[in-house]
Amino acid sequence: MNPADLHHPRAPRTSGSSGTSGTSGSEILRTTVRRNAGAMVRGTVLMGLYQAGETAFPIALGLIVEHTLARRSLASLTLALVALAAIITTVSLSWRFGMRIIQRANTTEAHRWRVRVAARALQPVAPETGLRSGEVLVIATEDADQTADVVEVVPVLIGSLVAVAITAVALGTAHLGLGALVVVGSAAILAVLSVLSGRIGSSTKEQQARVAQAGAKVADLINGLRPLNGFGGNHAAFLSYRRLSTRARDQAVAVARINGTYAGTALALNAVLAVTVALTAGWLALRGRIGIGELVMAVGLAQFVMEPLTLCSNMPKYLVTARASAERMALVLAAPPTDGPVPPAGAERLSGPEHPHPGGGVELEGLRYGALQGLGLRFPAGEFTAVLTHRPQEAADLVSVLALHVPPDGYDGVVRLGGRPLAELPVDSVRARLLVNPHHGEVFAGTLRSNIDPSGTSGTVPEAVRAAMLTDVVALHSRGLDHEVRDRGSNLSGGQRQRLSLARALAADSEVLVLHDPTTAVDAVTEGAIARRLAEHRRGRTTIVITSSPALLDAADRVYVLSDGAVRAEGTHQELLADDEGYALAVAR
Repeated sequence: MNPADLHHPRAPRTSGSSGTSGTSGSEILRTTVRRNAGAMVRGTVLMGLYQAGETAFPIALGLIVEHTLARRSLASLTLALVALAAIITTVSLSWRFGMRIIQRANTTEAHRWRVRVAARALQPVAPETGLRSGEVLVIATEDADQTADVVEVVPVLIGSLVAVAITAVALGTAHLGLGALVVVGSAAILAVLSVLSGRIGSSTKEQQARVAQAGAKVADLINGLRPLNGFGGNHAAFLSYRRLSTRARDQAVAVARINGTYAGTALALNAVLAVTVALTAGWLALRGRIGIGELVMAVGLAQFVMEPLTLCSNMPKYLVTARASAERMALVLAAPPTDGPVPPAGAERLSGPEHPHPGGGVELEGLRYGALQGLGLRFPAGEFTAVLTHRPQEAADLVSVLALHVPPDGYDGVVRLGGRPLAELPVDSVRARLLVNPHHGEVFAGTLRSNIDPSGTSGTVPEAVRAAMLTDVVALHSRGLDHEVRDRGSNLSGGQRQRLSLARALAADSEVLVLHDPTTAVDAVTEGAIARRLAEHRRGRTTIVITSSPALLDAADRVYVLSDGAVRAEGTHQELLADDEGYALAVAR
């Protein structure tokens, strides 16, 4: 919220740059208020003092005219000037420190929700929410900011109500009719504007959704830019984004039109009330029912009350917007987990009856999911095992199950890690021992080192670089591992990005490592070297490679061949080449 928006008859912003979780918009707002209750109370007191000071200024002027000037006393005038200086000082200091408190709380709370949404989205967000990564990005920025605005809006609203109440009381002391006019007029204005604020809330919610969809489309286009260039789909993709962007623009125009109507109506009604108060005071002064000092006070208050009335009338709109943003955040925060059971209390322990036995292997028994039909596999502890699938969907489904992208109740059968079913294990415990590196491993902006060891805690980075055959990339650049990597690895070749992803998986030094087609983008010579070094680097630890690479299959201790969702053959690479013609044809290059 911009302080200038409060000092003048304007309202706070409605958009931003956009330990407790909420499961609904109301719960998120309650959490926000509860977590910042102290700052909001202090801010409310100071903003109330600020508004009271500003209200006191025209009241003091009226008293000066009514009493001090009438007496023509230098002492009285000096005292009046001191009182005005005290009022001005109070207004300045209460504004400065009040806004500092609530804006700091606002900014901090927005950061908390951004982190919370981002952390939840990284699990990732359940597909049934219908939200894509681009939409989640908008929610984690703009919606988080607008939700946190409630921390600032409430103190400002209460402070404005204090000003209106003081105005009504002050005018009521001069003439009861003036005080009643302010009270009734303010209530009428808020009643009229509450109807418009409802329309703003529903329209804003729709606008936020459409902007998020356009953002998601941009993210999708960036991800698929190279394939789009390859098959000439740029124009069609552009038209698709343009349609979404146009709908978002049209909705934004509609929201702006409603906001303009709201602001214009609020300004007109507030002006009518202020003019009515001033004219009524003038009429009462002409009739001799109020004095000149009271007239000065009434006219001054009529001009001043425009600001708090405008703030009061605009606050419902911003509260509705905050509620809409909170409900969108709830879509992400309340989404069911997609990566396995929720860790119970004590999940940080890595031993005990609810955790896998250290050094254990992986077993699949009667697994039915997608293309997998009653699959039974055993990956012994410490062995390098390869899996060849005749259909890509079989490999994708197997990876999804092992990566915990499918919760245990999402498939039939049992998957065991270290002798314990995944359904009985905390996610943290599984992830501490089993790492699945997908075929399309992401590469991030940063350096080679930060991509290989994001946490900065791995002690095997040099070994991982060597095993992944990334040494030539490191040696190619003067800064070595500190060579800059651009967004999504745009300054690296496809093979370099794949080897970088493999090096990251190896540097994690996981007890069980699952690799899905880790060498499809590298040449045959490099692939052979990777296969040999991978087997050497992972000796004594469980390694599962889902691949059709002859080099990796030959390096494996055991090879499983899947067909129609079940195991069709088993043996070493050489045994299968000699005994299984179908296998030989599948791996021939």
